[in-house]
Amino acid sequence: MLHISRSLTKLLGELKKLPSVGDKTALRLAFHLLKSPENLSALAKSLLEVRDGVRFCSTCFGITESDPCHLCTTPRDDASICVVEEPQDILAMERSQAFKGRYHVLHGALSPLNGVTPGQLRIAELLQRLENGSVKEVLLATNFTVEGEATALYLTRLIKPLSIKVTRLAHGIPIGSDLEYVDAATVQRAVEGRSEL
Repeated sequence: MLHISRSLTKLLGELKKLPSVGDKTALRLAFHLLKSPENLSALAKSLLEVRDGVRFCSTCFGITESDPCHLCTTPRDDASICVVEEPQDILAMERSQAFKGRYHVLHGALSPLNGVTPGQLRIAELLQRLENGSVKEVLLATNFTVEGEATALYLTRLIKPLSIKVTRLAHGIPIGSDLEYVDAATVQRAVEGRSEL
């Protein structure tokens, strides 16, 4: 059996806690870091800075170093809020440069099978943000999974009675794909969501 130092064993254990990192990847990463002590030091410093400096915005619950975050303090369209599951979803929306409103992060999606209930998500905070009457549209940008769809449906039922327009991201055939390779459910949604030219 291979004997590895205690500190390296601890490092491997911590690396394996990361998503998609198994034994081999953890070992590869650890040895890469050991080859370059300056990279190891820089990584350790960055991790400590993130631990000590990054937190959730008290308004949108995105990731920030200042509270409220940049997206909540800069001029944007206050009449629309885009609801996403996770903070990294904001980055995807911002990369598109298509949405100019505010954001709200739920920090998950409803999943009764996994024990995720409405009380564990930032739904109450979303409803509180909608109380002042300035929001005219809520764009539901939850993932197109069973959990994401269930969350969107649940939120729609809560928001519609507030006389706020509820919209959902369009879904359909990806740009550059061949129709013959697209699954039936995606084609069906694309047909149902078709728009006039």
